[in-house]
Amino acid sequence: MTTSSAIPTQVGVLGGGRMGAGIAHAFLQAGASVTVVDINDDAAAAATQRVEKAVKGSIDRGAEGTVESWMQRLNVSTNAADFAGHALVVEAVPESMELKTKAFQDIAAAAPEAVIATNTSSLSVTELANVVDNDVIGLHFFNPVPASKLVEVVVAESTPETLVDTARGWVDGLGKTAVVVKDAPGFASSRLGVAIALEAIRMVEEGVASPRDIDNAMVLGYKFPIGPLELTDIVGLDVRLGITEYLESTLGERFAPPQLMRDMVARGELGRKSGKGFYNYTEN
Repeated sequence: MTTSSAIPTQVGVLGGGRMGAGIAHAFLQAGASVTVVDINDDAAAAATQRVEKAVKGSIDRGAEGTVESWMQRLNVSTNAADFAGHALVVEAVPESMELKTKAFQDIAAAAPEAVIATNTSSLSVTELANVVDNDVIGLHFFNPVPASKLVEVVVAESTPETLVDTARGWVDGLGKTAVVVKDAPGFASSRLGVAIALEAIRMVEEGVASPRDIDNAMVLGYKFPIGPLELTDIVGLDVRLGITEYLESTLGERFAPPQLMRDMVARGELGRKSGKGFYNYTEN
C-alpha cells in the first residue's frame, strides 16, 4: 500500500479510545505509519484491539493488504516522546479543556515542529492553540470514523491559511469530505446537532412522543440517517451533557440542558456504553 501524497508518512494520535482508534485506522488506511499513545498499558492494549478490529473490518470489505501488513505500521505506546519526528499529531482525549491543554503541552514537548490537530467537537481551538508554539488546527472526526465521510476543519485565530489548505488535502487523502468552519462554540455540526437533540429530549420530558417515535419522525420525515435520541445514546449522554454545558456557558440559555438529561446522567443512564439511555441495550 502506498501513502496518499497528501498524507504525512508518520502520524501520531494521542488517545486510543473509540475516536482515537478510529482516527488511527483512517490514517493507516491511507498508507501512513501511525503512533498511538495512551495513558497506561491497559489503555494501550485496548487501543491496539480497537484498531485491529477496524483493520480486520477493512480487509474483510476488500481493502488492499493483510491485517499483519497494516498492523506493522502501527506503534502503540504510553510515552508521548514517541511522537518525535512526526509531522502531524492528532489529539483525541476526552472533551475537557483541562485534559486537552495537558495533552497539547505533552505533544509540543515531544514534537515541537509537528502540526497539532484537535478532535474537539465544541471547545475553543484558539484557546488550545495559545498554550503551544506549534501550528494548530481542528480536525473534528465523526463517530464511527470508518463509516463517516465528514471531517470538520476548524480554523483557529492563529491557524495559517496554508495549513487550512493542507488540512483539506489530508481529509481528501482519507477519502472524506472537509467542511471548513471558523472557531466558534460548537462549530457547525455540534451546534446544530446538539440543538436538535436538546429539543428532542425536551419533547420526551414533556410527553410529546416516545423516543422511538421522535426518532422515526426525523429519520422517515426528514431523511436523517439516525434519530437524534439514538445518536445521543451513541455519543453518550455524559459527553453530550458536557458539550451542552459548554455551549450554554458560551451561547446562553438556549442551550440549557433539560432536567431529564441531567437526571439520566446522574442515574448512570449514559446510552450504549452503560446499556441504557433513551433505549435499552441489554435486551436481546
